[in-house]
Amino acid sequence: MRRSFVLLSMALAVTLPAGSALAFTDKPVKLIVPAPPGGTIDVFARIISDQLANELKQPVIVENRPGAGGSMAVKYMLSQPADGNTLLVTVTNILTEVPHVLKGGFDAMKDVKPVSQMARSVMVFIASPQFPAKDAKEALAYIKAHPGQLSFASYSQGTASQYAGVILNQKAGLDMQHVPFPGSAPALAQVMGNQIPLMFDGSVTSKPLIPSGKVKLLAIGYKSRLPEYPNVPTMAELGYPEVDFSNWAGVFASSKTPPALMEKIHATLQKVNASQAVQARYVATGFELIRQERTLEQLSSDLQAEYNRNGEIVKNFGIKLN
Repeated sequence: MRRSFVLLSMALAVTLPAGSALAFTDKPVKLIVPAPPGGTIDVFARIISDQLANELKQPVIVENRPGAGGSMAVKYMLSQPADGNTLLVTVTNILTEVPHVLKGGFDAMKDVKPVSQMARSVMVFIASPQFPAKDAKEALAYIKAHPGQLSFASYSQGTASQYAGVILNQKAGLDMQHVPFPGSAPALAQVMGNQIPLMFDGSVTSKPLIPSGKVKLLAIGYKSRLPEYPNVPTMAELGYPEVDFSNWAGVFASSKTPPALMEKIHATLQKVNASQAVQARYVATGFELIRQERTLEQLSSDLQAEYNRNGEIVKNFGIKLN
């Protein structure tokens, strides 16, 4: 009787759904977002949360903790037990851009480790509906003709949203003033209302506003044109190849998390990312798919390379907080 029970238990274990085998916790999971609701990171977190809950068979709660260039969210995550039940969901700028100009009280390359690379957001150059230029060339000419009179918004100090404007100022001989905001949503509100005429924003948050004319798309701040906007040039095509920015969105954990647990979280999130429903939502909201799976070691190398590149940008262009 005992032997039959053991054999039955083994058979059931073999036939369990993959999601159960991959589950890394039997408790609710919190996804900490270092930005207010409505921004790129928040959109991404809410896309993956439902599917992750299905895989874990546990509630998955998205918790917004904006402030201090993302450091409030990172430090909160680090203050919790490194057991996989509290994870950071962000795009990489919080770890690879902001720390070069704003000390957050943690070491971005040592205290935090990437668990999964899931989608990509690229930079776009946009203008308010009332801005008197129909394309990027006209916009640059207008800015140059009005030195010191125009400003550009960013979704945070120390991010590529600021970098791009500073680089364009220097390379094009412009004098735009930088106005930072705590996230894309409040910055975009000012651009749509014409209080601030220009912005470098992530494609995810700007995409819903372009078809209705709530913002004007002037150029793509990425290495290639976007398929949905084939007639919109890149900043490189306009003569400014340095304005080439994208961030990958993913999930991060404390570096104190045991390696075996990191591997289980990674496997679960890769299954989430492979879901057709999740991928469809990525595309619909303006994310680019990342189809090639990266190991945990490769993810750490990718993050370090991005951090190093942004450090050189900050140094070479003298980027500082306002």
